[in-house]
Amino acid sequence: MPHLLKILLTAAVVVAPSLATADPAPREPYGINLEGYPYPYPVQTFGVVSGGEQLTMAYMDVAAAQPNGRAVVLLHGRNFPSSYWAPVIKMLSEAGYRVVVPDQIGFGKSSKPSGDLHFDDLARNTMALLDRLGIAKADIVAHSLGGMLGVRIARAYPDRVDHLVLTAPIGLEDYRLYVPPTPTEKIIANEDKLTADGYRKQLETNYALKLPPDQVTPFIDARFNIKGSPDYPRWLRAFVASAQMIYREPVAHEIPLITRPTLFIMGVDDHNAPGKPNAPEPLRAKMGQNADLARKLAAEMPNGRAEVLPDTGHLVFLEAPDRYRELVLDFLSK
Repeated sequence: MPHLLKILLTAAVVVAPSLATADPAPREPYGINLEGYPYPYPVQTFGVVSGGEQLTMAYMDVAAAQPNGRAVVLLHGRNFPSSYWAPVIKMLSEAGYRVVVPDQIGFGKSSKPSGDLHFDDLARNTMALLDRLGIAKADIVAHSLGGMLGVRIARAYPDRVDHLVLTAPIGLEDYRLYVPPTPTEKIIANEDKLTADGYRKQLETNYALKLPPDQVTPFIDARFNIKGSPDYPRWLRAFVASAQMIYREPVAHEIPLITRPTLFIMGVDDHNAPGKPNAPEPLRAKMGQNADLARKLAAEMPNGRAEVLPDTGHLVFLEAPDRYRELVLDFLSK
């Protein structure tokens, strides 16, 4: 009996830890600078002054596998942390490029300002980062809202841009022509009411996503785990400020004036148009004809070209990675 009792006690000690891990504790909420949310490469920071505030800009700086002496800057979209660029970072690094991936002020792991956001400020911050890193000229690869910023950078700093790749950019039309102005407080209230399930449906619908649900979940987590932070109201105001920036600071009229070689890579099913639900119903159908808009704008540019990918939505580089790789590397090599 003593021997049997000893065996049972030993078994209890072995089994107990496995039972304890079967029901893990609730995950801690992320901070509003995505503290706790993993990025694929080390994140560094530097200080900027924007809107009179002393803020911190986060970025990844990934060395080339075999350097070709060139650098690429990746500009993220509004609803995505720059970690989603991971496969493109790997692609470019393996092709010989140094890859710089900032989180713009107001997004990701960078500071959330208390005031408005402006594309000119984001452009200056990006140039300040390149100055800090000793990069005089770079290729710009941008997605979604990042495309609007890429346009502003190419217009304001043409001598510092080699090639411009606009991946499913927004801002190919002036949304003010369709959508009436919306007060910031109203947008805040609407965004605050959104649930995680509602946000998933919004992404899948607005972006015509072709990704499996598990690939969308990190975007849901990046937004909704922040709600547990005591600083969530500050994050929410900054997030809404980015929506107002998109609306108030159109770039569509500037795109034909870009002189640098520019490639649009569009998903044929991407009809994303910020503010579309707030437009009068007769106007909604006219919004978000993004593939056609890209073709038209490219034809008006001195050095523009548009490629439209079949069966692809807004997240082009994740939905059609092989074709995206082929297009980007070929374009940058010329």
